[in-house]
Amino acid sequence: MIPQSKGKMYLSDERGYNEMPWFRTYNTFNFGRYYNEHKQAFGALYVLNEDVLAGGKGFRMEVETPSDILLLPIVGAITFSTDDGHNGLLEAGQVQVLHLTPGTAFEVRNPYENDLVKFLQLWIKAAATKSATLTTFDLSHKDQLYTLVNNDTYTLSIGKFNGRAEGSYHLKDKNKGVFVFNIEGAFEVQYRLLHNGDGLGLWEVDEVEIEALSNDAIILLLEVAM
Repeated sequence: MIPQSKGKMYLSDERGYNEMPWFRTYNTFNFGRYYNEHKQAFGALYVLNEDVLAGGKGFRMEVETPSDILLLPIVGAITFSTDDGHNGLLEAGQVQVLHLTPGTAFEVRNPYENDLVKFLQLWIKAAATKSATLTTFDLSHKDQLYTLVNNDTYTLSIGKFNGRAEGSYHLKDKNKGVFVFNIEGAFEVQYRLLHNGDGLGLWEVDEVEIEALSNDAIILLLEVAM
């Protein structure tokens, strides 16, 4: 592994948490009623929520700044719709990007009657001038990173790894940072140990090296403008 680079840990058990009978949300950054002076945005990334929705339930949210909203199901599927007419069904193995202008709202719902669904939502400050985009990916090919979204503001990558398998990510723009989020399993990233739900922000780095410490471990990397 290369020497430890500049970074900040965002531990899973220190995330903001809000629960209702039909909804649970874990907030890596400040969101809603949750505020912690140490949980400010990481560059253009200002929301990273892990949400669980009960069957038939949903919620509606509005953005206040031009943003890309990234929706990534982890378990099950969700439906989504926006005020400007974009809608669809999104399943595990897909990521949806919604480009929203200030004052525009989006809605997410659980299409199942009884089953829980789990998904990530990432909000990134962006120009919000493009149309909605959908990307499908297959994690059955392990031990490599797949690029899901790539534009001037950010690049999103994901990978599934066997235990002790290694991988690396080379930044496309050395002026950007990388936010790493551990979806499943355990990883070592730049000499830091990440468990489920842990995040790691890195900056002033050219390359990010990762090693899976468990089988079927899943990791998400976002290279993003600082």
